[in-house]
Amino acid sequence: MSEVLRFADVTLVRDQNVIVRELSWTVNAGDRWIVMGPNGAGKTTLITLASARVHPTEGTVSILGEDLGETDIQDLRIRVGLSSAALAEHIHPDEKVSDVVMTAAYGITGRWNENYEDIDRERTDALLAAFGMRAFADRQYWTLSEGERKRVQIARALMADPELLLLDEPAAGLDIAGREELLAALTEMAGDRRSPAIVLVTHHVEEIPPGFTHVLLLRDGAVVQAGPLEKTLTAANLSETYGMPVELTGDHGRWVARKAR
Repeated sequence: MSEVLRFADVTLVRDQNVIVRELSWTVNAGDRWIVMGPNGAGKTTLITLASARVHPTEGTVSILGEDLGETDIQDLRIRVGLSSAALAEHIHPDEKVSDVVMTAAYGITGRWNENYEDIDRERTDALLAAFGMRAFADRQYWTLSEGERKRVQIARALMADPELLLLDEPAAGLDIAGREELLAALTEMAGDRRSPAIVLVTHHVEEIPPGFTHVLLLRDGAVVQAGPLEKTLTAANLSETYGMPVELTGDHGRWVARKAR
């Protein structure tokens, strides 16, 4: 199985604060990873490193066979699909929904003077359809609900046919209906062999879509446990990760966690 992402003894220091420490981790093609941990655990920083938005202070980050610091960052970023709150902030509220998705073909936000081909328009239409958003193609982005925006953001992340897809808290801020609609779409994508390797960050086990295969648990920028989800997502490991006793129940690929009584 081919490797798409590798962290080797990665440490990241910012303003004398160690954000990630000696982190080693590998994602292979076909993997669907969940990343969990408390606030300040380094989850978003991990996504920033994995998307080639920042370089490590020490260690090696290898993305799609290319080591950060030794490759063309812009070309590499186009090969990695990213959906995050930080990226969403750059989407202009008046942008047409179809253009929000299509501009990802050039790795930009905001339609300008690019020349798009029929294949770009067809892929945009297909991705919007896949996430139930085809009827919204001509709407302005600001008119969408939060759940609809999240689906458009993920469609955008897939526009350039990435080899690695990074989703940073895609269900954050959604109500139950919006969350369940999004999880259904992610479950379908996880089960499709044509989908790229996926890394999804979440705070809540309830937001883990069925079909995800592995979990990485972080605390204070370091790995607590990492491995196959069914073996690694346990009450004991979650208790260690969050520093409190946790009860965990699972049913038909969905999970619920709460403080142990």
